[in-house]
Amino acid sequence: MFRFIWKYSKRDQLVLLVVTACLFPLLYLTLELPKRIINDAIGAETDTIAVLGYSFDKLTFLWILCVAFLVSVLMHGLLKMRINTMKGVLAERMLRRFRYQLIARVLRFPQPYFERVSQGELVSMVTSESEPMGGLMGDAVSQPVLQAGQMLTILYFLFVQSFWFGLAAVALIPLQGWLIPMLQRRINLLNKERIKEVRALASEIGESAAGAATLRINGGWRYRMAVITDRLGRLYDIRFDIYQKKFFMKFLNNFITQLTPFFFYAVGGFLVLQGKVSLGALVAALAAYKDIASPWKELLTYYNQTQDMSLRWEVILERFAPPGMVDEALMTGEPDDIPRLKGDIELKDVSVRDADGNLVLEDLTATLPAGKVIGIAAPSEEDRRAMAELLTREVLPAAGAVTVATFDLREVHQAIVASRIGHATSRPVLFRGSFGDNVMMPMRQRPQGEARDMLQLDAALRAGNSPDPYDAAWLDPSLAGFSTEAELRDWWVQLVSGIGTDTALFRRGMDQKFDSNAHPRLTASLIDLRPKVQAAIEKAGLEAQAHFFAPDRYNPALPVAENLLYATLREPITEAVLKRHVNFLDRLRELKLDTDLVTLTQDVVDMLRQIFGIDGTGHPLFRKLGLEPSAYEAALALVDKTRSKGVDALDRDELAQMLIVPFSISAEQIGPAFSQEMQDRILQFRRSHADELMETLEDIFVRIDDSSFAPGLTVMENAMFGKISDTAGARGDELRKLVSDVLVENGTRNMVVELIFDLPVALGGQGLPASFAEPLAFARATIKRPDILILESALASYDLETRVSVHKNLRKLLPETTLVYLDSDFERSEVFDVFYQLRQGRLVSDQMQEVAVADSAASQDLARKLRALEQSELFSGLNRRQLRLLAFGARWYEAKAGDAVFLKDDDASDGAYMITEGEAGLFLPQDGEEDRLIATVGPGRLVGELGLIRKEPRALSMIAQTDLTCLRIGEEEFLAVVENDAATAFKLLQVVAGYVSS
Repeated sequence: MFRFIWKYSKRDQLVLLVVTACLFPLLYLTLELPKRIINDAIGAETDTIAVLGYSFDKLTFLWILCVAFLVSVLMHGLLKMRINTMKGVLAERMLRRFRYQLIARVLRFPQPYFERVSQGELVSMVTSESEPMGGLMGDAVSQPVLQAGQMLTILYFLFVQSFWFGLAAVALIPLQGWLIPMLQRRINLLNKERIKEVRALASEIGESAAGAATLRINGGWRYRMAVITDRLGRLYDIRFDIYQKKFFMKFLNNFITQLTPFFFYAVGGFLVLQGKVSLGALVAALAAYKDIASPWKELLTYYNQTQDMSLRWEVILERFAPPGMVDEALMTGEPDDIPRLKGDIELKDVSVRDADGNLVLEDLTATLPAGKVIGIAAPSEEDRRAMAELLTREVLPAAGAVTVATFDLREVHQAIVASRIGHATSRPVLFRGSFGDNVMMPMRQRPQGEARDMLQLDAALRAGNSPDPYDAAWLDPSLAGFSTEAELRDWWVQLVSGIGTDTALFRRGMDQKFDSNAHPRLTASLIDLRPKVQAAIEKAGLEAQAHFFAPDRYNPALPVAENLLYATLREPITEAVLKRHVNFLDRLRELKLDTDLVTLTQDVVDMLRQIFGIDGTGHPLFRKLGLEPSAYEAALALVDKTRSKGVDALDRDELAQMLIVPFSISAEQIGPAFSQEMQDRILQFRRSHADELMETLEDIFVRIDDSSFAPGLTVMENAMFGKISDTAGARGDELRKLVSDVLVENGTRNMVVELIFDLPVALGGQGLPASFAEPLAFARATIKRPDILILESALASYDLETRVSVHKNLRKLLPETTLVYLDSDFERSEVFDVFYQLRQGRLVSDQMQEVAVADSAASQDLARKLRALEQSELFSGLNRRQLRLLAFGARWYEAKAGDAVFLKDDDASDGAYMITEGEAGLFLPQDGEEDRLIATVGPGRLVGELGLIRKEPRALSMIAQTDLTCLRIGEEEFLAVVENDAATAFKLLQVVAGYVSS
C-alpha cells in the first residue's frame, strides 16, 4: 500500500512535509512567548525595558508580547488548518485514483470470475471498505512527522524550562459548545449529499460489473469510464467542501482554546503588576494548560490505522486480481489502426476451462469461412455461452489458438474487437439511461471533441482517472461508415424494420411524449395532420371515443388544473411544484375556488379510501391514476382537519397537498364525484381568470392551441388534438389504429419510431419487455456494421417463420458479414453455408460426426453415457456438472428380444430406464387373457420415472421387443436431478401431463 501511495503522491507528500516542518517554529514560539512574558515583562526588575534599541515601559512591553503570542497562535492554527486541508485533498485524490483503478480492473475481469464473486461484494469493497484508506493515504508521511515533531518540540521546551504545563481554563467552553455544533450541522447536511452520491456510484459500479462483457464487445468501456469519472468528480467536490468546513471548524475550536492563555497573560499579568494576584498562581495556571498526551495518542492511532489498512489493502487486491484478466495494454489507449476482420475464423486445438478448471470446450478445430452463414447447434446452454465468449474473447483458451483474419484474437486490441465483432443474445445487459444510449453504445468508443469543463478534466487527470471527458461529444457515426447522426439513425430504422419490430416500436412511440426542439420535423407534421386525423375519426364514426380540445368545453380526460387554465404541463405537477407557486395558491383563495377544490378532494379521497384503503397504493389500478402514494397519504391526513375546521384552517403548504389530488386525476377517473356543476364552474373561471392564473404558472404550463405543439401530450394526443376516452374499450383500440394509419400514410412512421431512442431504461433494464430488449440487443450488435456477428439464441421469443425472415433481411443488410448462429437446435440446418454440432464440448460437422461419436464410444464409457443422456429431451438442458454426476451413477443394461426388463407390481427402486437402442413394449397384464399393449417406446425415451417419483410399484410391464440397450439411472441420482434442476422438473411435468392427456 505504501508503494502505491509513494508512487502516485511522492511530490505532494514532499510538499506536505515542507509545510509541516514550517509548523514547528511557530509551535515553539507559542511555547517560548509565555516564558518571555513572565520573565521579561512581568518579572522585569526595572520599569523600562530595552529591546533592539527601543525602550518600553513594563505595561507596553507586556501588551507587545501578548499580541505577538496571539499572532503566533493564529498563524500556527491557520498553518495547521492548511496542512489538514492539503492532507484531505491528497487523501481524496488518492482514494479517487484507487477506486478508479479498482473499477477499471472490474472491466478487465474474465467473464467466469463473475460467477464466483458477487456484485454486492465488489461494490462494498470499492465503496465502504476502501473509504477509510483515503485518510491514511493523506496521512501516510505527514501525520507521523507532524505528531512526532510536535511531541519532540514540546519535550525540548519543557526540558529546557524545567517545568510542566497542565490543564487550561474552561472559560470558553460554553462558546465552543454553541458554535461547534452549529458548524457540525452544516457538515452533516453535506454528509447526507455524500451518501447519496456514494449510493449512486455503487449502482453504477453494479451495472459495470454486470455488463463488463457488453461494454467490451460494444466498445462502451471508455464512455462508461468517463461516466464513472464524472460521478467521482461530483463526489470529490462534495467531500472537498466537507473538508473545508470541517477544518475551518477545527481551526475555530483550536483558536478559541488558545484564547485562554491570552487572557491569562494579558489580564493575569496586569493583575500581577497591580499586586492583586501572585506570580506563582499565574504560573501554576499556565502549567496546568499544556498536555503532551495528544501527540502521543495520535501516533498510537496512526500505528493501529496503518496495520488495519495494510490488511484491508491485501484483502481487496486479492479479490481484484483474478487470473485470466484482460491485458491492461489491450484496454488502454487506442490502436494505430482498426483493421477489418473479413477473413476466416480458425480454431486450432482450442480447449476452454471453467472457473473450477473443468473442460467446457475440448480440442476444437474448425474453420468458419469469411462472409458465410454458420450454424452451431449446441443443446447445452453452457456450451453455447462458452463458444460465444470464446469468439468474443470473453474467455481465453486454456490451450490452442483462435485466429480471425490471420490476427491472433488473444493479441488484438479491445477497440478492434468492439468495432468489428458484434454479439447479440436474448438476455442483454442494459444500462440505466435511455433506449438510444444503449443502442448507440458501440458508436461511443472515444470522445469526438474537447472537454467543456477543463477544471473537472484537470482534476480527473491529477487523480489518475480517465482522460476522456464525460461532457464532450462521443457519438462517432464514422465507425459504421456514416457521416452524420441522421444517417446512423436511418440505419437503425432499417435494422428494426428488417427484424420486424418497427411496428411494436411504432405503437410504443405513439404513446411517447417528446421535446419539440429535438424533433422539429415530427412536431410540424403532427400539427399539419390534425385536420386529417380529426376528419378520419369523424368519418369512421369514432368521435364519441375521443375528447377533442376546445376552449369552450370541459375535457373530462384532463385533470382540473389543465382544464382550469386550458393548458398542458411542461413537467409533472407535484406538491413541491405547487408549494413554490404561492401567488397561484393565494389567487385561488381570493376567487374562493379553493373551497370547491378542497370539497372535491374530500370526495375523491373518500372514494379512494373505500377502494384501496390506507395501504393499497401498490395496486396496479392505483398506479394507473398517476397519483403519488405520498400525495394520497398527505391528503388522507388533511381531510379530517378540513371537515372539522374548514378550508381556512389550511396553510399554503397544506392547501397544496390537498390540491395535488384533483390536479393529478381527471374527471373520468374521479367519476360521479366530479359533478357537471363543478365542470361548469371551472369553465366559468377559465373564461374569467385563466389568463391571470396562467401568469403565475407559465413556467410549468403551456396553453393549448390547435396551431401549436403541446409538450404534455403524447404523439397520439397531439395528432388527434385530444384524448381517448377511458371508457372507449375496444373502440378505443380502433381509434388508435386509425390515427396510426393516418400518420403512417403521411410518412411519419420512421420519425415516431425514432422516439424510442428517448425511452428511459431503468437500472438493469427492469420493466423493459422482451419485445423491446431483444431488438435493442440485436440493434446494438449490428449498428456498427460488424465484420463478424454472433447471434447467441437471439430473438428466441420469435417464431421460426419470423426468424427465417429476419435472417434473409439481415443477409441483405449485411451482405459481407460473417454470421454465426448459436442455438440449441435448428429445424432447417440446410439454410447454413456451414453447419456444426457442439455436443459435450466437442465440435463436429455433418461429415465427421459419426467418426467422432465412434471414437468417443470406443475411448471412454463416460463420454458414451454423456452423449446418450444429452440426446434425451428430458436431460438435454442439464449443465455439464449435473450430466457428469448423472452419467457417473448410471449403468448400462442390455436385454434380448422377449426379455422382461421389469414386471407390473415390481418395486421401482431399481431406477428408470433410458432406451438408447432397440424398442420395448409397455404391457398391462390381463387375468386369463393376453397382455394388452399400451405403448411402444424407442431410443431417447425414459421409462419408469413415475414409479420413482410416486414411490409406488410398477404400473406396467416392460418387455423388450427387439434386442435392447438401456441406460439405467438409479433412484437417488434421478431424484437428485429433479429436485435441484427446475428446467428438468418442468420438462418432467410436461411428460406427466402428456400421460394424463393420452
